Parts: sequence; C-alpha cells; structure tokens
Amino acid sequence: MINQVKYPACDIHERYERLKHKITVRICEFNQFIHFLEGETSWLTSPASTRYHMNVEGGLLMHSVGVAETTLKLRYLLAPDLGEESVVITALFHDVGKIGGAGKAYYLPNDNLWEVRNRGRAYKVNPEIIAMNSAVRGLCLVSRFIPLTEEEAQAIVAHDGLYPVNGGVVNLDYHQGECRLLMLIQFADKWTAAVEEEGRG
Repeated sequence: MINQVKYPACDIHERYERLKHKITVRICEFNQFIHFLEGETSWLTSPASTRYHMNVEGGLLMHSVGVAETTLKLRYLLAPDLGEESVVITALFHDVGKIGGAGKAYYLPNDNLWEVRNRGRAYKVNPEIIAMNSAVRGLCLVSRFIPLTEEEAQAIVAHDGLYPVNGGVVNLDYHQGECRLLMLIQFADKWTAAVEEEGRG
C-alpha cells in the first residue's frame, strides 16, 4: 500500500490556510467554493486514490496542498509572471473532482476485505456516482463558483498529461498545446505523488 508522505501530516491545515490567504482578486468566489467544499462534500476527508498515492483519510487534501506548494516553487523559478492566485486555484483544485459531489463522496471505504488485504485497495469508487472523468468533474465543480481563464480551465481538465485516464483515454488533444500553467501543474502533480508521497528517488 502506497501512502507514505515525507512531510508531517499534522501541519496540513496550517499549510492549507496559508494557501487560502494567497487568494485576493477572486476572494468572494473562492470563499464560496471553500464553504461548499468544506461544508457539503468529502473534501477534507477524501483519499487521493483507491490504492495508490495517499489512499488514506484526508489524503486528497494532503496531496492537493503538496501540489499547490510545489507548483508555487516552480512558478518562482520558471514563470514568475504567472499570478500566484492562478497557480493556487488550479493546483489546489486540480483533483477536486475526486470528491464526487454534495453529499455523495466519490470514494467509499472498501467493504471487500480480500481487496483491502491482498491488493491494498482501501477505498472503492461509489457506484452511485455518475461516470465522468474526475478532471472534467473537477472543472465543472470549480467553474460553478470561480470564474476561470482558459489557461486555468486547461490546467485543471488536462493535468494528467499524456497518462491514460480512466482505463485508456489519453489527453492527446492537449499534446504540444499545453499552456505554461498546465505544464507546471503536470510536473508538480507527478513530483508530489512520486517523490514527496511515495518516496521515489
């Protein structure tokens, strides 16, 4: 079961709050979305996956905060002209589609003990959730509350890069057409999951 994290989980809420304070221009819309996420969804408790990185309670928030922090570091080094607010919104919410929706979590604790023991699949996908790519679901959720630029929308919907999504669909439509924000988030997502969480390299 892969769920290690190099940074202490105990300070996750403090780190999360620091990221929230970077939002200034779209603060009203952002706060409405946060109110919805924290009050009506599994945002604070959802795992990031069923069996891979951060498949623990609260794993999605830990992963999302880590990706946002890594993306901010990359922005500082490579693209300081990109706004911090844009980076925080897209990176923090790149995987928000994994919450499911209001009152209906995407991931549920797995009641198949054999899968838990032998495959490390601690969670399962809620069979009552309508089938939809989680990045598309995330874009739908965010854009209901926060007005997004085209670059921000692309960064959320295509953050998985060329990796297969949901059993083989590949984001080839975006190949060679990625904006800089998307490229930063793609790398930060991979780096955070593989290095910071799984301890590779």
